[in-house]
Amino acid sequence: MLVVFTVVKKEEKKFTPPKAVERPKMKLRKPKVKVKKTSKPKPTTRIVTKVNRASMPDIQLPEMSGMGEGLGGGIEGFDMMPDLSEVTIFGTGQSIGNDFVGTFYDFKRDRSGRDIPHSLDRAAQDIKEFVRSGWRASKLSRYYRSPKNLYATTFVMTAVPSSVAPWAFGEHDTIGYLWMVHYKGKLVHTEPITFRFWGYGDDFMAVAVDGELVLSTGWSDYAARITPQWQTSSPDSHKYWLGNGRAVVGDWITLEPGTPLDMEILATEMPGGTFSAALLVEVKGVEYERNRQNGPLLPIFRTEQPSLDLIDAIYMDLATGEACVTNGPIFRDYELPAMQAAQPEPEPTVEPPEPRPENSLRTWNGTDGKTMEAKLLTVIGDKAVLESPDGRQRKIPIDRFSAGDRKFIELANPPKFNIDFSKQSSQRIIKDSPIISGSPPKVLDYVFSARLAQTSAGVYNHELKVEFFAIGEETNGDNFILLDRQETHFTPTNENGRSHTFRGNKVTLLQTFAYDRRGEIRGQKYGGYLVVVTDARGRTIDHGTSNKWLLGMLDQLRELPLKCHFDKTGTRVYAPRAKTILY
Repeated sequence: MLVVFTVVKKEEKKFTPPKAVERPKMKLRKPKVKVKKTSKPKPTTRIVTKVNRASMPDIQLPEMSGMGEGLGGGIEGFDMMPDLSEVTIFGTGQSIGNDFVGTFYDFKRDRSGRDIPHSLDRAAQDIKEFVRSGWRASKLSRYYRSPKNLYATTFVMTAVPSSVAPWAFGEHDTIGYLWMVHYKGKLVHTEPITFRFWGYGDDFMAVAVDGELVLSTGWSDYAARITPQWQTSSPDSHKYWLGNGRAVVGDWITLEPGTPLDMEILATEMPGGTFSAALLVEVKGVEYERNRQNGPLLPIFRTEQPSLDLIDAIYMDLATGEACVTNGPIFRDYELPAMQAAQPEPEPTVEPPEPRPENSLRTWNGTDGKTMEAKLLTVIGDKAVLESPDGRQRKIPIDRFSAGDRKFIELANPPKFNIDFSKQSSQRIIKDSPIISGSPPKVLDYVFSARLAQTSAGVYNHELKVEFFAIGEETNGDNFILLDRQETHFTPTNENGRSHTFRGNKVTLLQTFAYDRRGEIRGQKYGGYLVVVTDARGRTIDHGTSNKWLLGMLDQLRELPLKCHFDKTGTRVYAPRAKTILY
């Protein structure tokens, strides 16, 4: 018996990746934004104090149009994932690489989030040990640390309610006292530079570069208690106001081109009330413009050019003349290519054709193949009324026209709607510090919605685009804010009752008291709305609005970024500047 074995050697398969696909890249253009110039406020006297609690007056909201009940049932269920791109004065949720990573600590809770005994003295001592240890995070390991980090390119948080910081880090239930924020990053510049920091912190702020303390400042005696080893050597310290305190001048620092140094910043709020922290830069050998205090108008410390949204956030609480936000060095290890001074070639403009009026003379085609010249006058029931060039009128059943003419007749006679705009709000209760009262911010959550119901007779078998724009007003300014913008499409049918309702996301409006007891309220409030219905031709066939002038800036409202400030011409402007009576 012969047995034959065949051995097959299995070759190992090798994976060969496909060739890379070249994807087209979009050329980005830098947006041009017109900034509205504002006049300088008149100088006034200065008063300094830690404020006591002031009662926040109720906001007078405009009456709702249309649906009196709104959406009903509160707005629970609209909490969404955090917006990582949201800009705050404490940073954003996304890193750009050359920013500082911020961590939030709560001295009132342990690392698991449970309440623990606490005191101002204990917190100050622990911060002191943290600094003396070389800023080792392990020294604060017993305390609660927020899981959310923020990434900051500037440090300008001048005189804001102390509960704003926990909110920025997503700690909405944390009361605004006995907390600390710690930022770590790299200090680098493309060219050799010698400079020093100016800053002020309430209750305490410190800066370390390459492991060495270069600035310490605080309210009352906190700086002396926490960092007794450091003293300012500049006679300009404690002379010029920055926020709600006088700035301290730091030590000179020299950077070699492209050589990064470790840098850390901490800022803390102890008893509650008003928090402040700001970091400015003085470059050696540079002459600066003088401000109203006859002090130097210094630029803010920054590692990137601030976005318009960040400038708005800073301006809300930074008094005019205390710091320059848009000029000065940028501390990063690269330079962007210089902008070309030459004017770009103008793009060719093509004049759009004039839209033909629905009642102009045109050629009509019948289902029987016959044609006629006439203009459409109106539609009565199921008949179209046409007028020939000699003035004679004819009523012709719509079903005797060609499909194209039937569509023309329907589009020429769009439906009319009853348009309702609703806003539903709820107020969040912000707990105040039990140690010192500081008028916590007033926080209102809104959900806006629009409802359309056809009021005219007849069938309309074409899709419509519906947009709404929710508008806010500045409480301490004269301009407006684009709060929400939503778009939907629908066709009025028997199935949907020839009506349609849609709504937006939750919008949070914040109002805060000025820190100087004047009672000035900063922030936003609801201001109005615009609802627009557009047909397949791109023509506006119906609208509803609280202010007639809003319809005239429809194109701008479609292009403006959400939450930006704009004037009555639809031009983006900066947020109103904080005022001060402290000098």
